[in-house]
Amino acid sequence: MLPLPPGTILQLMYLNERLSKLKPGLFIEVGPGSGEVSNVLLKKGWRGCAYDLEDETILRLQERFKVEINKGSYQASTKDFFDLNPNLIEGVDLIISSMVIEHLPDELESRFMEKSSLLLNKGGRMIGLVPSSPNHWGIEDEIAGHFRRYDIDRLKSLMEAVNYDLIHTKGLTFPISNFLLPISNYLVRKSESVKIGLSNLEKTKRSGIRDVSFKTKFPSFLGIFLNEIFLLPFYWFQKIPFFTSKSLVLFFEAKPNLNG
Repeated sequence: MLPLPPGTILQLMYLNERLSKLKPGLFIEVGPGSGEVSNVLLKKGWRGCAYDLEDETILRLQERFKVEINKGSYQASTKDFFDLNPNLIEGVDLIISSMVIEHLPDELESRFMEKSSLLLNKGGRMIGLVPSSPNHWGIEDEIAGHFRRYDIDRLKSLMEAVNYDLIHTKGLTFPISNFLLPISNYLVRKSESVKIGLSNLEKTKRSGIRDVSFKTKFPSFLGIFLNEIFLLPFYWFQKIPFFTSKSLVLFFEAKPNLNG
């Protein structure tokens, strides 16, 4: 398997740390992309289902996770998360989305949280990863169909509006993503600028299927650098609280406030 981008590796390392504090249960992943988050969850003993709007994404997941699907521990479905019927779904312990809610206009962003609240068990939680630092808005946000980048205040306002308790936040991938951002923007502009003319829905559907050399796809020999051991110093560095406002990715955990 080809190595992952450094920022992705750092995010997955932190997700793995946070999941170690939770008892495995049933999850829903919205917008699974290539399946890296689902893979972490399955390895930790979770079972669940991934939903995406793009057929190609689901076909790739079904191929990647054939063993888990045959065992009954995983499903991948082309279905709109908003169409899920809480009365027909077993109570969910975790709803997780990585680089998803920034694709939703304000009214759907709130509906996403409200829908999650209906699907979650009492005590269940949401985990999200979103692009952060509005000052770093750029070409990648444009081609991906983003409506916003987040900061802590924006996230707090959202949680208050939809009656969630924000229980944990952490800025991730600083400084490595910040350092690589000009190179990333160049590669995206060179390879994907044609997407700017697409509708926001098409941008969103294609955002999980990207093939940009040295941005989303790296040659195998770079695996000597793009791995958890080599990136461990960056993993610890990104956790320094002072750098959260400078980070390009914001990790959060939240629970519906059942007393509100």
